[in-house]
Amino acid sequence: MDLLSIADLSKYEIEKILSLSKTKQKSITGKHVVALLFEKPSTRTRTSFESAATRIGWSSIYLDSLSLQMSRGESIEDTAKVLSMYVDMIVARLGSHTDIERVASSSTVPVINALTDLEHPCQALSDLYTINEAKGKLDGLKIAFVGDIATNTANSLMIGAVKMGAAMALVGPKSWKPNEKYFEMAKKYGSIEVYNNMKDGLEDADIVYTDTFVSMGKESEAARRRRIFTPYQINERTLDYADDKALVMHCLPAHRGEEITTEVLDGRRSLAWKQAANKLPVEEAILEYVWRSEN
Repeated sequence: MDLLSIADLSKYEIEKILSLSKTKQKSITGKHVVALLFEKPSTRTRTSFESAATRIGWSSIYLDSLSLQMSRGESIEDTAKVLSMYVDMIVARLGSHTDIERVASSSTVPVINALTDLEHPCQALSDLYTINEAKGKLDGLKIAFVGDIATNTANSLMIGAVKMGAAMALVGPKSWKPNEKYFEMAKKYGSIEVYNNMKDGLEDADIVYTDTFVSMGKESEAARRRRIFTPYQINERTLDYADDKALVMHCLPAHRGEEITTEVLDGRRSLAWKQAANKLPVEEAILEYVWRSEN
């Protein structure tokens, strides 16, 4: 199986991955090799996947696209065909979601999406695991995603969250709409609403989630984005709109003083650092689950 989209997973499969994350099983040890094909910079995803592979007895090869023949015109399909002759799995972090679909269609080994412009399914699985660990459940919770509600992280999280029975609130400016495809998909699985007002959107929220205002590849829009999203900063005042026991999440890297204040990011209600730590057991579980499903 491939894991290109959170929508590829049923509720049962998400539960299995979250369960495997908790047990941290090492049952697929062996001399397997995973290729990490990365077009975009990464700290947490790259390091956690490399470490996850090592911990389950695999080896990993990091492949920066600039050092491959792709940089000289070799097609991504031919690259995928060749890589799948040498490795047992491909973890790809690519600019375009279409490109990862092209990799998957040409590869003879499983492909895992480590981020594209439209989705970040491994991040969403880590987030769901973190929420379940902190709150003891997912079903019945309200998760408010604040700021840029059209990011790849928002797209994947909204699908995964409503599949698991959580309600999703997307809180952003009137001029900024969620991705229509992912929004309509999420509505088929559960409750999801869009709010422009912070007070209304965060009311009774159990989880308040934010992400950078300027995503990778959007640097040319930085000034405009900061102007539009500034009213949606997560700080001590805006956090008061949420439930008294609400916890805060950020997938990192954070731009302190922009989408979130230092006081909140480093405060007692922040799950951001636990989120980052949980990428390791979750990605161990993803590698194991995908491998088992294929073999």
